[in-house]
Amino acid sequence: MSLEIYNSLARQKEPFEPVEPGRVHMYVCGPTVYNDAHLGHGKTYINFDIIFRYLRYLGFKVRYVQNITDVGHILDTGEDRILLGAAREQMHPMELVETYTRRYFRDMDRLNILRPDISPRATGHIPEMLEWIANLIKTGHAYEANGSVYFDVGSYAEYGKLSGRRLEQAQSGTRVQIAEEKRRPEDFALWKKAEPEHIMRWNSPWGEGFPGWHIECTVMSVKYLGLPFDIHGGGVENKFPHHECEIAQAEAVTGNSFVKYWVHNGMLMIRGEEMHKSLGNFITLEEAFERWDPMVIRFFVLQSHYRGPLDMSEEALDGAARGLQRLRSTLRAVRRRIQSAPPGESPAELTTLLESGREAFEASMNDDFNTPNAIAALFELSRGINAWLDQGQGITQEALEAVDSLLERLMGEVLGLLPEGLEDEMEPGLGRELIELLIQARSALREQRAFEAADAIRDQLAELGVQLQDSPEGTTWTMA
Repeated sequence: MSLEIYNSLARQKEPFEPVEPGRVHMYVCGPTVYNDAHLGHGKTYINFDIIFRYLRYLGFKVRYVQNITDVGHILDTGEDRILLGAAREQMHPMELVETYTRRYFRDMDRLNILRPDISPRATGHIPEMLEWIANLIKTGHAYEANGSVYFDVGSYAEYGKLSGRRLEQAQSGTRVQIAEEKRRPEDFALWKKAEPEHIMRWNSPWGEGFPGWHIECTVMSVKYLGLPFDIHGGGVENKFPHHECEIAQAEAVTGNSFVKYWVHNGMLMIRGEEMHKSLGNFITLEEAFERWDPMVIRFFVLQSHYRGPLDMSEEALDGAARGLQRLRSTLRAVRRRIQSAPPGESPAELTTLLESGREAFEASMNDDFNTPNAIAALFELSRGINAWLDQGQGITQEALEAVDSLLERLMGEVLGLLPEGLEDEMEPGLGRELIELLIQARSALREQRAFEAADAIRDQLAELGVQLQDSPEGTTWTMA
């Protein structure tokens, strides 16, 4: 089965065929760096990290661009998010941007999210935006009014094709205030006149001002990925007006298709409600990391399909922690036995098990990156591996290395659940060395036929989540 992706523009799954064979150009709307990233950001960028990782796993050469919005993201009140953040922190706007850009990447790194190939900043592309806006005016798709420039929505007949909104509905949900200087309320800003108190301002043919939010992504994506490019991603909340406006700006001035596949991920919910500061359920990633391991958060996100909403609760995260531990325990059990295992070929039944597990995993991922089904395939594979280990036959170095290699690829390379240093992590409740010492003490007691004391060690380890497996070759252990 070849890869199929749900295309929001076509409203259906489609076979994935990149513009240029073997190469994928992908753009995802990045953060507005005025505050710390929150759990909703975590869901979004984990979702697109999986797409990035799996495309590379399939052998595509991927160029991944994710922008940094450091100007122009205007609230419904007409205020710039960056300036509000600068006032809150009593910082210069660019100082605020630097601070929260670094904190954003710090949080993404902890979630084991791969860095984009290019992270362009809006403020670094003002000349390109001015040129694009000038071309929109020249072709009759934009107009200047009192030092600001607006896109004439009525000039682009296909406006609304992504979101399904008719022109008369376009006013609802726009992020800028309705201004009398517009020809129609649904027209959106390409360039905004800077009032005297506005700190972030640049010279333009229309006077000093700053870019609108929508023009930024259009210009930066086309500059680094060309036209058309393969995948444009972002949250479902950005479908309208942001992505709709991006399409209009790009296609009106060029006459060419902008993006081949539009991909949108669902929102994060907290006990059935959207996450909002006003509801008191707003959780930054930094706060979340104080309560949960970042890899548990990542695994929790992957247990839900990227396109659907994800309802978060402590109970769900606790369940994710247990599930992740079971998968990792299988890998640890394999790695503990590699060095001491005898040489020899991998048994045919193990080869069949691994091939079947890989095929089930890939079939799930090829179905629009269905990570819940891919994880289910991993659990089924893990059960088969554990049964093989318990059986104790055909456990050779080559066989164990084959298992390790496959789990590393699927759990690590694709799902990103095996950050560097996994082998150095402390086991819950006990350190690796202490567990091994207790197993050695138990073995000595059994040799002395002090079975009651040996069983007490086994039972106490079990209470701490350490399960022992005895075989003629010795004792191994896994975490429950």
